[in-house]
Amino acid sequence: MAPAFRFRADIDSLPAYVPGQRPPAGHSTYKLSSNENPFPPSAAVLAAVADAAADLNRYPDMYATELVAAIAAHLGTEPDRVAVGNGSVAVLETVLKAACRPGDEVVHAWRSFEAYPIAIQVAGATGVRVPVREDGSHDLVAMADAITDRTRVVLVCSPNNPTGTVVHDDEMWAFLARVPRGVLVVMDEAYVEFVRDDDAADGLALAAEFKNVLVLRTFSKAYGLAGLRVGYAVARPRLIRGLRSASTPFGVNALAQAAALTVLREAKDVAVRCERIIAERTRVLAALRETGWTVPEAQGNFYWLEVGRHAVSFAREAAASGAVVRAFDGEGVRVSVGEIEGNDSVLRLAAQWQRMRVS
Repeated sequence: MAPAFRFRADIDSLPAYVPGQRPPAGHSTYKLSSNENPFPPSAAVLAAVADAAADLNRYPDMYATELVAAIAAHLGTEPDRVAVGNGSVAVLETVLKAACRPGDEVVHAWRSFEAYPIAIQVAGATGVRVPVREDGSHDLVAMADAITDRTRVVLVCSPNNPTGTVVHDDEMWAFLARVPRGVLVVMDEAYVEFVRDDDAADGLALAAEFKNVLVLRTFSKAYGLAGLRVGYAVARPRLIRGLRSASTPFGVNALAQAAALTVLREAKDVAVRCERIIAERTRVLAALRETGWTVPEAQGNFYWLEVGRHAVSFAREAAASGAVVRAFDGEGVRVSVGEIEGNDSVLRLAAQWQRMRVS
């Protein structure tokens, strides 16, 4: 009897992507585990989605032409420099599959976004992990040192998920000066709207200057459309043409396109909500440091507590006290900045832990 069909052998060894835990049904719990925007969509966004739903029997615009033009206008660039996809993760997956052959290498910091190793392996490439520095930031010198003649792509996550740190402009320019022109540098800026570090690298400016830089952004975080999945890439037209050719047809559904178009028109309201989240982030970080915690300089809508082997215990206690956070077993806990009550719940727990540490 012929053996049963199986997927590639390495698929069984893929690391599992662990989503942020959801609060149990019927419990009053704050979800601070997925870096979601705590503000619900506006009435205009909901109305646009409802209107688009009337045509669900029709395929959406395959290339999201109107949305691409709106994104380009919002960024001050040209539509031929923008490609959209089903969330920035899907865009990254397409980039890697289009760029890499078996045996190629992808250099990235670690710890960083946990989807990277999965996407790299599915693309048939080999991931090369470069440890982050003690403060949770990218070690771009070490990352440049890790580039070999097998390297096809380098991933730079800024702000870095889960540590929250950004790469700075001067170090990014120095890094790009060392990267061969035949290596693609992907700057993942999923949380860029929350950055207030004046020295942070500007991915769009770098993509305009360097032919081998591609920027990823998303509508999931600052724009609050995580449930609809819309992300996009910005790069030179040649790269965008290749990305569109390799993308899944009709990858962004009609409801998502309508919502993203509408929320782009609400840029002032989005900015106000971001400022409220940033103000709350500032308050929370100050409170943590006052109780003795050493916390990386968070520039996203989340922060990192390095509790090592106690990560799962901390998350369990946080859930019991009313806030669900994201544990990275053996390393630390990532906490989204959400509703004030949920943030305060974590702050109380963190203060208790700090008192136990020093007693």
